[in-house]
Amino acid sequence: TPHLDRLAEEGMRFTRFYAGSTVCAPSRCTLMTGLHTGHCLIRGNRRIDLRDHDLTVAELLGDAGYRTGMFGKWGLGSEGGSGLPTRQGFDAFFGYLDQGHAHNYYPTYLIRNEQRELLDNVVPDEGPHGRGVASEKKTYSHDLIMDEALKFVEKNHDRPFFLYLPVTIPHANNEAGDEGMEVPSLGMYADRDWPEPEKGRAAMITYLDSGIGQLLERLKELGIDENTVVFFSSDNGPHNEGGSKSAFFNSSGSLRGSKRYLYEGGI
Repeated sequence: TPHLDRLAEEGMRFTRFYAGSTVCAPSRCTLMTGLHTGHCLIRGNRRIDLRDHDLTVAELLGDAGYRTGMFGKWGLGSEGGSGLPTRQGFDAFFGYLDQGHAHNYYPTYLIRNEQRELLDNVVPDEGPHGRGVASEKKTYSHDLIMDEALKFVEKNHDRPFFLYLPVTIPHANNEAGDEGMEVPSLGMYADRDWPEPEKGRAAMITYLDSGIGQLLERLKELGIDENTVVFFSSDNGPHNEGGSKSAFFNSSGSLRGSKRYLYEGGI
């Protein structure tokens, strides 16, 4: 992860920082509203929409003149509901609304603003909210999400902007079992003497790092890298899903627990 390492070296590390929760939706609700889980509406991974009167950071920044864009996994609203990103302060959105849908890296559609945009993947027995395992894997969702984020930065680089980029990597596709670490290529890890899910996990993290590098380079090319604050965080601790085990790479470090555990390794 050379690009993430560079962020850590050149910037500030928050070593006593806690995510809002041990799983994605309530953690994201905390991040967007500034309310801890004793006060925010969404406290688990059920499908619940933010309400019209819920105030998000995107709304605050929009009122202050910022252009706001969100690309990736939302988890705080459903199709047609009050929790849609475009109804919660974001001018532009592309990605997943539903956290179950976001398991699938080769979905049949993603959401652009408030409409479905069809993709060329094939998912037999697709769930009602788009979850499943693709039988024909043609378009990798992470690539599309990163492209949209870079376009947003280019389009708005000459004015204040807020980019929220909650990528799905390295989450697992839980519906795929031990083959859930879906990534186009295992890359440099293909020949390692590791279990296949761990190769996938490593490849996903390196794939993520490459995207962060693209973003940092684009900020530099546009001459705004010295005038842009970049925060990088996870929404919870490392997972034990998709056949991958957090202990394999000691992903929790010296902390106890992992995703879903209310110990420090989980938050």
